[in-house]
Amino acid sequence: MRVTEGGVELEVPGEQTEGIEESVFYNPRQELNRDLTIATLRAFRKCEGRAGSYLDAMAASGIRGVRAAADDWRVTCCDVNEEAVDLARRNLERNGIENASVEHRNVNALMHENMFDVIDLDPYGTPMPFADAAFSRCRDLVCVTATDTAPLCGAHFNSGVRSYGAHPQNTEYHTEMGVRILLSALARSAARFDVGIEPILTHATSHYVRTYLELDRKATAADASLEQLGHLSHCEDCLHRETEFGLVADPLDVCPNCGSERLLVAGPVWLGPYRDREFVAAVREEIPYTFGTAPKARELLETIAAELDEPMYYDQHKLCKNWGLPANAMDEFLADLRAAGYDASESHYGGTTFKSDASVGEIRAATEDNLV
Repeated sequence: MRVTEGGVELEVPGEQTEGIEESVFYNPRQELNRDLTIATLRAFRKCEGRAGSYLDAMAASGIRGVRAAADDWRVTCCDVNEEAVDLARRNLERNGIENASVEHRNVNALMHENMFDVIDLDPYGTPMPFADAAFSRCRDLVCVTATDTAPLCGAHFNSGVRSYGAHPQNTEYHTEMGVRILLSALARSAARFDVGIEPILTHATSHYVRTYLELDRKATAADASLEQLGHLSHCEDCLHRETEFGLVADPLDVCPNCGSERLLVAGPVWLGPYRDREFVAAVREEIPYTFGTAPKARELLETIAAELDEPMYYDQHKLCKNWGLPANAMDEFLADLRAAGYDASESHYGGTTFKSDASVGEIRAATEDNLV
């Protein structure tokens, strides 16, 4: 069958069914991911004009590479699956793409032999087996998708430890836990090659985490990235959380809010910002309304740009349930926090999630009167 996306026509094998989580060749649920990728590449090229080569490391149908090539990037598509390679070549030919090639080989070997300005890792599952090669041979921007959200978020604990070399915890802010576990692992991978990372756009959507990392190939930049890592202590009783920078954990023994000793520790996690506000705004301007996911993508980016940098969101409904109080409208809830002198913003992790520089105890004190 044939599908059209982002102005290109694509051949895909068999019938595609909405709701299927993954497909070897083409996943329609990843259209938002791909639309944001093209918009990010456009915005990044305006910042870094010399960037021109792009590696689609897991090409599958070739849709991402075809769309990048149609945007005038010099594209290399790579896949170990022979059927995928043949399909990607046909899709490049179908769209009259001449500034692209397809490689049938192990992408780690390809990356170790060639330099690229932009490398895009979008595997099924964890991206970590490909991270070292990407950071060792990329000049400017590494784009990463992780679809193994259960290990990242702590739901599959042992798998998360094995894949990411960190201690995740399955908390009510599990989605952001996954984001920051991923960024921590990527920062440590890059540092092995004296490369520093700056996450210029990161989002957690549906069943995956996606991040775009601008690289600085200096040892001092790698050191600066590692300084953004730390640990988190979380109280299972009152939901209080605290973070501390540093690779050596010094967890709380007792919760300072409720005195509980039931504390979880996670880390190392990335505690720095995971997006650049100005860059996110620039990406939003690069999304034309002809893109299939334009309204959703623009709304997502607007929310991400406005988010506070505070690590780990709160879930209003879970807080209120823990307090035994009914939840009110989110606008009213955040207004009460701001009126009490705290910063507060909605977050892109869900309609009841928000960020604030207030502690759990301060949040309750500021909002309780209007929750009764």
